[in-house]
Amino acid sequence: MHIVFIGGGNMASALIAGLLREGFGAEKISAVEHNVDAQHRLRNEFRIAVSAELNEAAVAADVIVLAVKPQQLQSVAGQLKPLLNKQLVVSIAAGIRASTLSAWLGGYDLVVRTMPNTPAMVGAGVTALFALPAVSAPQRSQAEMIMEAAGSVVWLEQEALMDAVTAVSGSGPAYVFYFMEAMQQAGMDLGLSADAARQLTLETFLGAAKLAEAGTEDVAELRARVTSKGGTTEQAILSMQAAGVQDAIVQAVHAAARRSKELGDALA
Repeated sequence: MHIVFIGGGNMASALIAGLLREGFGAEKISAVEHNVDAQHRLRNEFRIAVSAELNEAAVAADVIVLAVKPQQLQSVAGQLKPLLNKQLVVSIAAGIRASTLSAWLGGYDLVVRTMPNTPAMVGAGVTALFALPAVSAPQRSQAEMIMEAAGSVVWLEQEALMDAVTAVSGSGPAYVFYFMEAMQQAGMDLGLSADAARQLTLETFLGAAKLAEAGTEDVAELRARVTSKGGTTEQAILSMQAAGVQDAIVQAVHAAARRSKELGDALA
């Protein structure tokens, strides 16, 4: 399988690095990137072939990964449309529906839409995928293999669920960082140094996530297990419940999902 990335930004670089790390040959990966500095970086860092122009030779591959910004995708799709010949097209552009991309490609239907998140840049992402019906099982496997280079994957059978994915995991890292900000600030308010507050916060999030991943218990059960009656944790949880923190988080995720749908509707 030969893979060509159109666009060589952070997410493309994360996927290329992951593929190479897993033993995928550099000679089977290429990129199309118009920015000269990015061309040099891709060649020097990954030792892959890089083209400046989007043409038939550049997309002579089994899979084309569209890794450009969402606002650039319609223009790129217009250039790509006459060059397609049974390649699988995988899009990592946020908010662009598979049906919309298919229309921009002149009705081309070998399209998989994905929604990765930013931890993919350190190989710890999670990506949701949705394939149009024309995509074969082997092609679904190809798309899955590419996205697994940056973390785990989840397949969706209904594209409408991509708005929920965007709200939960796509935007989710920002919610975690927001909570981290608050914990670090509280630690410093209580007398910890900035470095100590940062380390304690980061390691707590990493450890809690690993603990949840390692077991089969629901996170609510894990939370209850460390919330001793009359203890310090109970006081913190009661304070957050009184402030409506859980409801606020749920409402925030719903707001993100609504905005994702609005953006998708605007581009449809």
